[in-house]
Amino acid sequence: MSTKIERIAARQILDCNSRPALEVDVYTYDGVMGRGSAPTGTSVGKYESFILRDGDENDYHGLSVHKAVDIVHNIIAPAVIDMDVLDQKAIDEAMIALDGTPNKGKLGGNSIYSTSIACYRAAAASQRVPLYRYIAGGPPKTIPLPTFNVINGGKNGNVKQAFNEFMLAPYRADSVEQAISMAVAVSQRLESVITRYNKGVPPMLGRSYGWAAPSNDPSVVLELMAQAVEECGFTDKMAYALDCASTEMYDAKTSTYELMGNRVSSDEIIDFASELTKRFNLVFIEDLLDEDDWKGFIKANQELKRTIVIGDDFIATNPERLNKAYELKAVDGFILKPNQIGTITEALNAHHFAAERGLLVIPSGRAGGVIGDIIADLSIGLHSKISKNGVPKTGERLDKMNYLLRASSENPDSHLHDLSKIVRF
Repeated sequence: MSTKIERIAARQILDCNSRPALEVDVYTYDGVMGRGSAPTGTSVGKYESFILRDGDENDYHGLSVHKAVDIVHNIIAPAVIDMDVLDQKAIDEAMIALDGTPNKGKLGGNSIYSTSIACYRAAAASQRVPLYRYIAGGPPKTIPLPTFNVINGGKNGNVKQAFNEFMLAPYRADSVEQAISMAVAVSQRLESVITRYNKGVPPMLGRSYGWAAPSNDPSVVLELMAQAVEECGFTDKMAYALDCASTEMYDAKTSTYELMGNRVSSDEIIDFASELTKRFNLVFIEDLLDEDDWKGFIKANQELKRTIVIGDDFIATNPERLNKAYELKAVDGFILKPNQIGTITEALNAHHFAAERGLLVIPSGRAGGVIGDIIADLSIGLHSKISKNGVPKTGERLDKMNYLLRASSENPDSHLHDLSKIVRF
């Protein structure tokens, strides 16, 4: 039997936000199948690969992906059928060449990426191993520490919180099971803590299914999280992390950011973040500045000594941007979101570049996720220290957490990654 591709099928499905997404199945001659779908984010940077949608306002407000389905069937499939799923690089390079644009704007990053994932999963299936073992080359030795986006920023009612995600990081948990248990307890306790802060009014749900930030002041939000942590008895084991997603709050005309209802400069937002790191144990701060604010990132990475400066939209899982950021010492790590760059091969290139240079790589799902996201396999298979797993509720987010639990159970010699050597507080 052969591990070459026999046929490909594609269809439109829905993500967790009821937005259309593309799903692709790749079948090999030896009878195995791999499935992949491209998630989408709430915060989407301009350097990400192009998401091809139909633009028909009468069909999911223009978000349907029937054009992408047709491209997979009629353009991508004929080009990759009879290629070997064990040669991921060749398949991805063939699709990149077929597209011929810098951002996969011809065929769509969602078309290419979904196919790329499906081939990767088919390769693992052909070897009769879970994908994370296929990536790792054997049983994993460590399980990444999951972080949990329990309070969501953005506009909620009368409150506009500039920072996007407030995360729990149970960095001193003894196991992934304990880390998840702690996060669930704190997330649930936050409901009563925020209700007291709101003088009896229960919290709203945020756009990523965590609690909506009840204050426009990030320090107040972190104080509420610390209160919930203390009430649960986890103060000595819990730390925090931030995703500021500051591109959403940046005004290019004035070169300022919105923060607590004011317009502030890069220097002011760096100073504000510095004060936060003195008051709270922050494992990392993600996208503190705009995706084009190179000067700001360089300064932040120089001045924020008690946390790790991470790029998301700033890097966009792009090896070229990552190389530039490394040379300029603009970040000490990045968020790995393979759909940002559009193929598994390019995402792995970015990961290997960073890992070889001691940069922290944090695999992350997207706000618009689906069950079976490949991120869980990548975070385990690449021996990541940390993974972003979202709030401990809703199916697609719990799916990632349950996957970590299964991997830990299936590999009893593995252990939760020890972050004591990388935290800076």
